[in-house]
Amino acid sequence: MMDKKITALANQLGKILKEKRLMITTAESCTGGGIAQAITEISGSSAWFDRGFVTYSNQAKVQMLQVKQKSLDDCGAVSEKVAIEMVEGAMCNSNVDMAVSVTGIAGPEGGSDQKPVGSVYVAWKVKGKPVNCNRHVFSGNREQIRQQTVHYALTYCLQACLNK
Repeated sequence: MMDKKITALANQLGKILKEKRLMITTAESCTGGGIAQAITEISGSSAWFDRGFVTYSNQAKVQMLQVKQKSLDDCGAVSEKVAIEMVEGAMCNSNVDMAVSVTGIAGPEGGSDQKPVGSVYVAWKVKGKPVNCNRHVFSGNREQIRQQTVHYALTYCLQACLNK
């Protein structure tokens, strides 16, 4: 069952995308498709949602989203550079007006001093505009971190649509 706040955001996003005749795609790692799930919970979402890429492994990021192996080697999968390459790759591999990507450490394992559990990068792009990317460090258990990430990603998409 989807969180009510997330469902409300997905509904708002869908309404605006539909009104503006825009399409969106997602590229997700730590959320495992949670953004796409929230979007597709909305009836009629096929009018404004093109596809979702769930790229948990680095190999999938390289193959499906053209993330550079050098970026993964130099910065790690959880980095601004990779989040930006993911969102750009999603746009290149879809016929959409905007895209959102997330990469992070949902835990409970995998954190470090530089990138603690809860570290997440959310990138979004609107066609013809520069990529935006923000880093957040969420707290809580794995599910809470994933839900917070979906919430923030949908919030950024909604703001981007309102500014389009």
